[in-house]
This record gives sequence, C-alpha cells and structure tokens, in this order.
Amino acid sequence: MLAALLLTSGCAPSHSSSDSTSPTKSRDSGSLQALAARNGPEVALVPGASDFAPGNVRYPFLVVNDDGASIERPTAEVWVARGLGNKPFEHHVARLEEVGIAGGARSDASHLYVAHLTIARPGKYWVLAKPVGGQPIQGLGNLIVRRRTFSPAVGSSAYPSQTPTLKGAGGHASAITTRVPPDRALLRYSIAQSLAEHKPFVAIFATPKFCTSRTCGPVVDVVDALRRTISPTKIRFIHVEIYKNNNPTEGFNRWVREWHLPTEPWVFLVGRDGRIKAKFEGSVSFRELRSATRQYLGVQ
Repeated sequence: MLAALLLTSGCAPSHSSSDSTSPTKSRDSGSLQALAARNGPEVALVPGASDFAPGNVRYPFLVVNDDGASIERPTAEVWVARGLGNKPFEHHVARLEEVGIAGGARSDASHLYVAHLTIARPGKYWVLAKPVGGQPIQGLGNLIVRRRTFSPAVGSSAYPSQTPTLKGAGGHASAITTRVPPDRALLRYSIAQSLAEHKPFVAIFATPKFCTSRTCGPVVDVVDALRRTISPTKIRFIHVEIYKNNNPTEGFNRWVREWHLPTEPWVFLVGRDGRIKAKFEGSVSFRELRSATRQYLGVQ
C-alpha cells in the first residue's frame, strides 16, 4: 500500500520548505534551485521506490504534468543536491523504461524513468529531473536515503520462507495467486526449497489483482516473460502474493513480513549460495531484469 501512496500522491514540493537554504545562497547560479528556474514549468516528480541506503541507488520515477499525464520522452537529465541552494553533486541521464509486456496487464503509466545514482551518505536530498526534447518541463522532489534499507540488503542471505506452491495448494492456483490467468509456472517451487537445493532464483513479491499504483500491475508479467526465455534448469522463478488470504483488508502476509518489505512489488535475484545478488523495488522493465540475470546469475 505504501508503494501506491508513493506513486499516486506525489506532488512538486514547495520552494519555501525548511530544507531550502538561505535566499542569498539559493540565487547562486550553480545551485539546484537556479538550475530549476532556468526554463519550463515545474510539475510533479513522483518516485517509484522509497527504500534506499547509501551506495548505488536505482531511482525510478515519473514526471507528471498538471493534467496527471506522465511525460514519456526517451531520456531525462537528473541532478541531485543536498539542498535547493546547493550545487548538484550528481548529474546523470535517466533512461525511459517500458513497464509491462505486449499483451500483458496494463498500467496507467506505460513507462517510467530510471536513474542510477551514487549516494555516499544517509540524508534528505533534492532531485531535479528534466525530460529531454519537446517543450521544457521539469519535476522537483526529494530522495530520502536511510542508513540501511528495511528490505534485505544486497549481499545478505535470503530468508528461507516456506512460500506457497501449487503442490501445497492441491493444484488450486487461484488460492495462491491473483493473476488471471494463473501464473502456474511461477508457483512450482518455494523459496525455502530453492535455497535448500542451492538453485538460483528470481522471486517476485507482488499482487496483480490488488496493485493500486500507476505502474505495478505488469511486474509479474515481466518476470513470467523472462522465465519463458530461460531454461528451468538454470533459474527458478517464484511468485509470492502480498496479502493474507489474498485479501488487502487483512494486511501483509507472513512472507512479506519475513522479508521485511515496506512496499510492493519487489523482485529479488538470489544466487546458488543463497545470497541476494540484486533487487528491484517497484516496477522493473524486461530489459533491466534480463540484464540483471545475465550479470548476477550468469544466464545468457
């Protein structure tokens, strides 16, 4: 549910925030605020993730205009600074990633931007994003980096959750997945079984039916599409629902709590040694996930 709040309630922050620096410093031509004031109207920058720690940060986001439409240009320039009146210490180009696959579930936003940032210390940062091309437009927002993530860290051991399987459900897929049609191929193995057998796997924690954010619906489709391109003897693919009895009113289920997931959806790549090699909060594109399995799980 927190992911839904992140992706549906984002708005452009006021420059009068207490995090702004003094008026004199904010007029510095090298400051983030001066850069934001150069041209184009300011609209909403809506983050697609929230669980960040120092190091390499994958920052997915939408730039949404005043009509609520997502701006979808091939790239966007991104700057990061400690405060509005500070000079940016990061400047990257974010790539527009497609959310979902052809013929799969649809979402309100068919694409989102992804920037890869290097953040050395915990703190509250300001992010400015300007889609490249067309009428000038920009989004300004915050990035909160905590000392450590709530979710399992990359490099840590995956928790051996006894997640539901078709066998345990007596073959009744509808009891353990909300996807229509059921994603039976993602329900064959549990996380605990895969860890015990030293099998690398991709685990997706998501609820296709009850997803409420602008981009989360197609994530299971993306994972299943990748599964179809890889031999089952090389990597296992596991889908875990989010809510108790697949009912949002009952709250997160025990497997989500075991993995300490503050939001949904999440995708984890786990190696033969049982350690988490990579993770994605929120939506992830087919291209990103395929590249990650090649890099971290050794599958070509």
